[in-house]
Amino acid sequence: MSGLVGWVDYARDQRRERPVLRAMAGALAARGPDNEALWVAPYAGFGFRCLAVHGDVSPQPYTVRTAEGPVTVCVTGAPTGGSELRGQLAGRWAAPGPETGVAGLVAHAYLAEGLAGVTRLTGGFAVAVWDGRTEELLLVRDRLGNQPLYYHLTDSGIIFASERKGLLAHPAVEAQIDLDGLRQLFTCAGTAGHGIFSGVHQVGAGEMVRYGRSGLTHRRYWRLTTEAHTDDLATTVATVRELLEDSVAGQFAGGDDIGILLSGTLESSAMTALAARGLARGAGGRLRTFTVTVAQQSERVPPQDAGSSPDARFVADVVRRLGAENTDVVLDTADILDPLARAAALRARDVPDALGSANTSTYLLCREAGQHVRGALFDELSDAIFGCHAAACNAPTTDWQTLPWIALARQRGGRHGFGGDLLDPDLQDRLDLNGYCHDEWARSVADAEHLPGEDERDRRMRRTAYLRLTRWDQTRLMLRESQAMAAGVQARTPFGDHRLVQYVYNVPWAMKNFDGRDKSLLRAAVVDLLPRSVRHRTASPYPVTTDPAYGRWLVDELAALLADSSSPAAALVDVGGIRALQADQGVLAHGPRAWVARASAEMVLALDAWLRRYGVRVAL
Repeated sequence: MSGLVGWVDYARDQRRERPVLRAMAGALAARGPDNEALWVAPYAGFGFRCLAVHGDVSPQPYTVRTAEGPVTVCVTGAPTGGSELRGQLAGRWAAPGPETGVAGLVAHAYLAEGLAGVTRLTGGFAVAVWDGRTEELLLVRDRLGNQPLYYHLTDSGIIFASERKGLLAHPAVEAQIDLDGLRQLFTCAGTAGHGIFSGVHQVGAGEMVRYGRSGLTHRRYWRLTTEAHTDDLATTVATVRELLEDSVAGQFAGGDDIGILLSGTLESSAMTALAARGLARGAGGRLRTFTVTVAQQSERVPPQDAGSSPDARFVADVVRRLGAENTDVVLDTADILDPLARAAALRARDVPDALGSANTSTYLLCREAGQHVRGALFDELSDAIFGCHAAACNAPTTDWQTLPWIALARQRGGRHGFGGDLLDPDLQDRLDLNGYCHDEWARSVADAEHLPGEDERDRRMRRTAYLRLTRWDQTRLMLRESQAMAAGVQARTPFGDHRLVQYVYNVPWAMKNFDGRDKSLLRAAVVDLLPRSVRHRTASPYPVTTDPAYGRWLVDELAALLADSSSPAAALVDVGGIRALQADQGVLAHGPRAWVARASAEMVLALDAWLRRYGVRVAL
């Protein structure tokens, strides 16, 4: 399952709009290289692109015809819970046959139970249902937002797609951004429902959107809840192990076409070890892992940057212990700066992003993985749920009353959001990124629930976990998912299992951090599975180049932008700030300040490329 598009319009006959639907589906061709299918009715049309994982090419869109009208369904992602759903439907009238795929199961569940039937799915998914009996559309997204789903309203209908590029292929959707969209880009605020482009919205995590002749309605069917944690430490560790093992089993599901992105971190190694256990128990298939290595990173990282320890030796220990077949994707600076790779990474995510080199290397890693497998396990969300954010929870950052990653950026020298330091001062004033971040922080703080009598440290940690899960990780999940799918790899996130997230979210900080090390709880849950080196490894960020040539390239590209009279971003940037960066290029080399300085440089360059290639109109 891969990508869906659709158009509902009560003033146009969709049977005449096949070319538009085909263009929308074609924009998602990378998501589904194996098949394309369209379905049209008088007021509704669906398109679907298929990526066959485990050889599944079950038909979509899937239609069940009833006397009152058809019910048509598309499902994307890697949903779990299909076997349970099939069992619940057994014995009912017109129950689906054993060969019926997940879209068919959802269609029959919807007919049997309505909205409740759709949300029996678990894992990562997005669903579109056209109910021809009532002539209404239903859009549903999974609980943690693992799968994307966007929409745009017209005067007489709604257009929807798995990615924004699918919407932009429709002639009624204009590529335009306003001040609020720019605020989202330069803060990573992840505001629920925001689609960056003007008029583009996103179905929220754990949300249903219904559209009919009377308009649009929203309903949350799931959210994180705050509950007292009553299990002792031993029970908590055992429960985390059980939930994670079950999630990995459901997402890995054996077979030769699912791999694992292995970085030698605690979480990626835990996924790999649990997958290996599943194979050893008879699930079948090969244990295939994929690693990205930045060439000569160990020689270029200063000893004081201990948090940037290269992954290679930890990966080697895991591979040796588990007998994995590992593919190491070695990238040098030229690979990361390759204009075609950077353009492909931008095209994958549809919007500019401040973490430029990391985005490019992730795309290149997925591209190589896509030569061998159809899906891969990612370790996204593990930091948020197991508490690798202590630096963002301590004073004085918590006193700043802003989004935690913005507080961290300010601690490292940032002044305007995340990546906004090189914007024109007048534009910075109009955007007021710091004020915007405070307002978004306050909105989430008001939304997060706390237990009566919860101490201040637990309140800070819960609040930060809530902000990360519902905001920062929402933006990162979608970027990772789109980069993987652009390379023909279905992203699967075992740490995104809602049962695991809900359980660990309510574990007190003293238990999550019981031995004073990061991710103590996760470490204890998988300690018997991992090599000693990984068990004692501290948290390490995603590998990025520390080659001074990278900083010089950024400065040269910024200079070229200023010299280019056709640059659409030139009027939006601070010439004096760029000149100052040219004079102090050392700040781009490595260390905490480099994270912020690079983000600002990368964001300006990505913004310029995006405005050019997408023809985006800036409406200020």
